Amino acid sequence: MEHAGARRVAVIMQRLPLDNRWQPWQWRPLEIVELDVSPLPDEPGPRCLMDSAEESRWLFGGFELEFFRDEAEGYFLNVDTANPSWFVMWRMEEVDGQEIAVPKSVTLSYNVAARLMDGGERVDILPASPHIVELMHGFVAQYYRPEVKGKRRKPSFEGGAAVQEMARAEKDVPRGG
Repeated sequence: MEHAGARRVAVIMQRLPLDNRWQPWQWRPLEIVELDVSPLPDEPGPRCLMDSAEESRWLFGGFELEFFRDEAEGYFLNVDTANPSWFVMWRMEEVDGQEIAVPKSVTLSYNVAARLMDGGERVDILPASPHIVELMHGFVAQYYRPEVKGKRRKPSFEGGAAVQEMARAEKDVPRGG
């Protein structure tokens, strides 16, 4: 995969209590922090920012946002929406003796997020900042080229070679029973 540019980011995960006897907590990504413009450290390991009965927040650094040219369509699909978003894939893991939500990947590609979800991963979204949306727009403008779809001529139902070819192709298609 050829890529263009990279930015360091961190994810803040939040735990909130639920009024539910089967699931006492809800985890979700709260914020994506650009480390290039933030005083926060670039430590990859988790760091507890706050922990109380009402709320818990953990910072996870060590992520790089990279724009890959072969994912340009995925960025286009994201930036072309009313609400361009970050996609955060995370899993529950034990850290320092407690189970917390640990982000595993961060992307702006709609297609990457869809593949992760198709694979059974948990992916949540966060709104992308205007600065990130501007970067995505620039990347899409430079590298995204929509696939040119050729026109398919419909065969005449009056007969002819195209109808005969279509009939031959139909014979080769296995039929369920």
